[in-house]
Amino acid sequence: MWKWLHQFAHPERLYSLCGRLVPWFAIAGGLCLLIGWVWGFGFAPKDYQQGDSFRIMYIHVPAAIWSMGIYASMAAAAFIGLVWQIKISDTLVAAMAPVGAVFTFIALVTGSAWGKPMWGTWWVWDARLTSELVLLFLYLGIIALYNAFDDRRLAGRAAGILVLVGVVNLPIIHFSVEWWNTLHQGSTNMQQSIAPSMRTPLRWAIFGYLLFFITLTLMRLRNLILLHERQRAWVIALINRERQS
Repeated sequence: MWKWLHQFAHPERLYSLCGRLVPWFAIAGGLCLLIGWVWGFGFAPKDYQQGDSFRIMYIHVPAAIWSMGIYASMAAAAFIGLVWQIKISDTLVAAMAPVGAVFTFIALVTGSAWGKPMWGTWWVWDARLTSELVLLFLYLGIIALYNAFDDRRLAGRAAGILVLVGVVNLPIIHFSVEWWNTLHQGSTNMQQSIAPSMRTPLRWAIFGYLLFFITLTLMRLRNLILLHERQRAWVIALINRERQS
């Protein structure tokens, strides 16, 4: 099995595989988000306490969930890169980081917009909000660190170490509402706390965000592979074919 997986660490094969997968993930992600958002914004009933303002959760909740999920994926890739010295793992971390930063930014902005009618203010130094802001800084730091070195191997190693150090923030984000007295609502059990008419479109939106994360990561991974392999014969041949067509 490991030999079968290892063949995809070859840049040329991975580039080709990503190109074949991107359209499928993009179409599937678009359909999931279309279903989730049309259902959630157009047909889900009003919340008896929040009215229509609750509908922002169809943007906020998936972004918040995957802001942490993407970081966990980066940590797994960074661990593989540091332990088994697989170079493509470092490239994968670099591909995921900007996507995770955007998701985290969306979560913070929509969370502030949701908090205004609920709390009466756009921002409080709440434990959940503050730890999510720290996550955004971690993403930005990883991006900056990766681009601070000309040596790709050194850059990947430095960024990977920062990713693994920052993993400690994930349980802080998740359990902050339990460890501290915060304004942010506690952890929600979707199965028990959200009515099916609201829960189902939320699940579609969450899955749509996941598929778009994969799509954007594969697109960025292709670009980074071309950048890093630009002196290789297969990239030069690919560019020549594109110019001729």
